[in-house]
Amino acid sequence: MIYHQVRMALKPDAPADQVQHALDLMRELGEKRDAVEFYLVGRDFGGEFDYGALYALKDIDAYRTYMYDPLHRQIDALGLPLVANMVSADLTDDPDPDIGAKIAQVHTDRFSDHPELRDLVEDLGSYEGSGVHDDGSRPA
Repeated sequence: MIYHQVRMALKPDAPADQVQHALDLMRELGEKRDAVEFYLVGRDFGGEFDYGALYALKDIDAYRTYMYDPLHRQIDALGLPLVANMVSADLTDDPDPDIGAKIAQVHTDRFSDHPELRDLVEDLGSYEGSGVHDDGSRPA
């Protein structure tokens, strides 16, 4: 199982209706996609973030399916412009010693296949975690 989590701090001027729409789409992604075993989208407490989401994915194939889902891409396009700072993390019990590299490859492939996503991420104040290169740089 791979647990993919994102935590987001919103821009101070993010319109509430747009934030709600993005959160609703995130819930739809968890609710209606077979790749997602279970999910949670909600408020984030105990840090600098406003909202977070957790998606449980059975394996690397489900992870890739989730990452490439057209609804996920729509959420990025609508939601990332509302975000000031974001962190993503993956937790897994997969015994494959190469699972970390496989997760990173999904992100590398996705940024390569969708170059417009790079622009959205570049506009964030900070972005850490999944999808960030080992040297800390953002995808190019």
